[in-house]
Amino acid sequence: MIETLLTISLVLFATTIAIAVVRIILGPSMPDRVIALDIIGVNLIATIGIVSILLKTKAFLEAILILGILSFIGTIAFSKSIERGIIVERRKDR
Repeated sequence: MIETLLTISLVLFATTIAIAVVRIILGPSMPDRVIALDIIGVNLIATIGIVSILLKTKAFLEAILILGILSFIGTIAFSKSIERGIIVERRKDR
């Protein structure tokens, strides 16, 4: 029963990722694309977690942590780039 529900949730997460990819391609503005990238990151984390449960292993937990960190940093960098046009600020007094 639980395996069936987890399999259905994998299909739904895959559908959500596909819809987010369409939003990245057709998105009317850059903030829409950034949010779609964040959605893909969150759904990939959930998908890896479900696969880890289905396979009854803890091997993928490190991948979940790394993907979460990279997704967060990527979202911050894109939003800062949209807001200011520059990601890393340099001091001019040096």
